[in-house]
Amino acid sequence: MSEGNAGKGKKIAIIGVSTLLLVAMVVAVTIGVNLNENGSNNDIEDNKKDHVASSIKAVQTLCHPTNYEKECEESLIAGAGNTTDPKELIKIFFNITITKIGDKLKETNILHEVEEEPRAKMALDTCKQLMDLSIGELTRSLDGINEFNLINVDKILMNLKVWLSGAVTYQDTCLDGFENTTSDAGKKMKDLLTIGMHMSSNALAIVTDLADTVNDWNITKSFGRRLLQDSELPSWVDQHRLLNENASPLKRKPNVTVAIDGSGDFKSINEALKQVPEKNRKPFVIYIKEGVYQEYVEVTKKMTHVVFIGEGGKKTRISGNKNFIDGTNTYRTATVAIQGDHFVAINMGFENSAGPHKHQAVALRVQADKSIFYNCSMDGYQDTLYAHTMRQFYRDCTISGTIDFVFGNALAVFQNCTFVVRKPMENQQCIVTAQGRKEIQQPSGIVIQGGSIVSDPEFYSVRFENKAYLARPWKNYSRTIIMDTYIDDLIDADGYLPWQGLEGPSGMDTCFYAEYHNIGPGSDKSKRVKWAGIWNLNSKAARWFSPSKFFHGTDWIEVTGIPYFPGVPKHHRHKKTILNWQ
Repeated sequence: MSEGNAGKGKKIAIIGVSTLLLVAMVVAVTIGVNLNENGSNNDIEDNKKDHVASSIKAVQTLCHPTNYEKECEESLIAGAGNTTDPKELIKIFFNITITKIGDKLKETNILHEVEEEPRAKMALDTCKQLMDLSIGELTRSLDGINEFNLINVDKILMNLKVWLSGAVTYQDTCLDGFENTTSDAGKKMKDLLTIGMHMSSNALAIVTDLADTVNDWNITKSFGRRLLQDSELPSWVDQHRLLNENASPLKRKPNVTVAIDGSGDFKSINEALKQVPEKNRKPFVIYIKEGVYQEYVEVTKKMTHVVFIGEGGKKTRISGNKNFIDGTNTYRTATVAIQGDHFVAINMGFENSAGPHKHQAVALRVQADKSIFYNCSMDGYQDTLYAHTMRQFYRDCTISGTIDFVFGNALAVFQNCTFVVRKPMENQQCIVTAQGRKEIQQPSGIVIQGGSIVSDPEFYSVRFENKAYLARPWKNYSRTIIMDTYIDDLIDADGYLPWQGLEGPSGMDTCFYAEYHNIGPGSDKSKRVKWAGIWNLNSKAARWFSPSKFFHGTDWIEVTGIPYFPGVPKHHRHKKTILNWQ
């Protein structure tokens, strides 16, 4: 089962030749144009015209699956010259997109200088950061195209989809920051970003269509899957597994130790992070002793392969209280922000203590590709965990909150995690997830596999007054799958709420929400809302949302030694086994 199966046959016919030649790196025959076979030089001008026509047709073929087809063709024809090689055309398109966003970033700086409203000024400053991140994802996607070949086609295409989805999401988050501002800066920013957002969307659509066609033709099976090379691993293997039966993480010698009482190398986590080598390729382990660390922590994009090891989610805690009501936009309220790829946290607590009356208040924001959280706690109220972008895996974690307390547009799998609904303000309803998939081509979604959805003791007595729901569609193509999970009686029979925007409720027909083999009094699907976006999965479809399928490989989880279950369990098991995969 797939959301995009309609018209797939037609799509393959249109782009099939282009895709095969992209994979095979065959130049200049993308559309099978029959040029003069006798090699005559008698009509050079006609040959030039044929080359131009061939290039235009190649561009049209490549741009066909995009959402903004005319813009795609116009920008690419202007920069393509006589090129018909699909690889080169995609590289040209990426470069044009990067340049366009970079140009608009300069104009953002001008807007920031003249803006006076504090919230709008903060939104513009946040936009600058997000546009830099977007350019970064497009740049590494361009590098990925250069690595494209038959052997690693599946891996590269998945990486490209994830990174390009991130580029689109960062630009969208920029615009979200202008909600509740009174100046016209938001409109100006939207005008500035329109071209870049359309081009980023087109880049994602092109790569997604190529990936779909490759999958349909089963190219990876035909040519065999490449063995993972040591150079691609995050150097966990060279250091032995971080966790295994013979080596407890607490027995491994950390690179640095943090302790509030002065018994470690540093008293603050931020001081310890200064020791991480730039472009780090080995696990840099920061052991954080018990205590409440009142600091705002950012693991930057340059800080890769960082490991936080605490003494337990309730013992080693990083706590802050930035919030929307006091003047900080949602993105910047995060107590902890993780951007560096291959981040791992074990036995850690992340908290935003602002309270329900302060509205949006993020405890943890994650934008790190292939990040892992094991046996951690994320505690807050509204918007506790911002699973913003990239691939993220959560195992045996506890996440608490009130409204949309797991939100964002990452590829996020929560395995064996506990979701605790807390007591909101008197007039508030509670929603566990608000997934933010904006475009159908994005590979993102929230997958809850195993674990439970339950009430906090303080919420228990009012759980039928302040109703709780599984999800609401923050963006039109919101995608959340809940399977093999215990759902207690706090969840209202409707299950889901529409998103209430300025133009009324939205997302009911275009979202993708599914529940599969759940148990508990709140798992009864018979009275769920009857939206077009509510799906029923069979066992085959459910497997597509298991970690191994959803992430297109879990080597990055396996090499850490952190326990995980790669597939979907057999369903003759009893409740205890379903909730405890081991």
